[in-house]
Amino acid sequence: MTVQDPLLFTAVAGRLDAALSDLSGVSRSQVAQLIEAGQVTVDGRAVLKTSFKLRGGEQLALRMPPPPSSHVAPENVALDVLYEDEHLIALNKPPGMVTHPAPGVTSGTLVNALLGRMKLPEQAEFDAEGGYRPGIVHRLDKDTSGVIVVAKTVAAHARLSESFKDRETRKVYLALVAGQWKAEQRVSVDAPIGRHPVQRQRMTVGGSHSRDAQTVFVPLAHHPDGHGRVLALLRCEPRTGRTHQLRVHLQHLGSPILGDKVYGRESEVIGRQALHAWQLTLPHPVTGEALHLIAPPPDDLLSAWVALGGELPPEVLGGAADHLRADDVTESGV
Repeated sequence: MTVQDPLLFTAVAGRLDAALSDLSGVSRSQVAQLIEAGQVTVDGRAVLKTSFKLRGGEQLALRMPPPPSSHVAPENVALDVLYEDEHLIALNKPPGMVTHPAPGVTSGTLVNALLGRMKLPEQAEFDAEGGYRPGIVHRLDKDTSGVIVVAKTVAAHARLSESFKDRETRKVYLALVAGQWKAEQRVSVDAPIGRHPVQRQRMTVGGSHSRDAQTVFVPLAHHPDGHGRVLALLRCEPRTGRTHQLRVHLQHLGSPILGDKVYGRESEVIGRQALHAWQLTLPHPVTGEALHLIAPPPDDLLSAWVALGGELPPEVLGGAADHLRADDVTESGV
């Protein structure tokens, strides 16, 4: 069988996405994407609805995309390195850069740029559902800037992955939001996040297969915009690591991130979602010493806040040049 040949199944009764996932062993989310892309037929007819009801006995055909290649071309791209040793590298990812190659995205990614300057550990992940991601421990959305850590060895990757899974890391983001934010003190959100039942590329509070999600938001500054909205500059501390967690929780609070086209709306003062991975504290994969990494807030985010009439608080301006210091991690799971 070639990679172009469809996989054939006899249907059982139920929803198309659930039944096909059970029959094929492909994750339900990936099956949903393939259905919506026209890669699934029922009795020879393409069906684009994931919720299509099967009676049982229909002939299903699933056409899988070719597996992503483990060969990714190195590219000569300048990188903003915050810290590097023989075990890991920490970078300040610019907005607009995809973290790793995936179907349809084979160049211009962070992995392409890293391979242009070093060898990354080859792992079985190259054929994983998310695409080819050697050394990648955690991801940032394409339009989110800031701190990202990449492992340079298989052992470092395993230990760093455990740190994120066991909540031994502390992540702090900076965001500009527009909506009904009026809180003077920190706001804690405990709202599970799952796949949107209709718009499958989006996440939502609740949703399908939701998982627990907690975030703490600390307002650094806010003021009315003169058009009925309250603008706020927030320090965001995710306690869990769900897909689009900050964006979904802020939409849930009625104050979506400025410039977020998916969960809010476009902005005239910034051409992307105003979200920056500001600080990351994690134990070194070999020494165990805590690394505190800081990516200074980018000019486009700061300029957007000033253009909206806001004043930059000292918490944002102070200490931006201190990219790295060793410190004890006193809170686990923050």
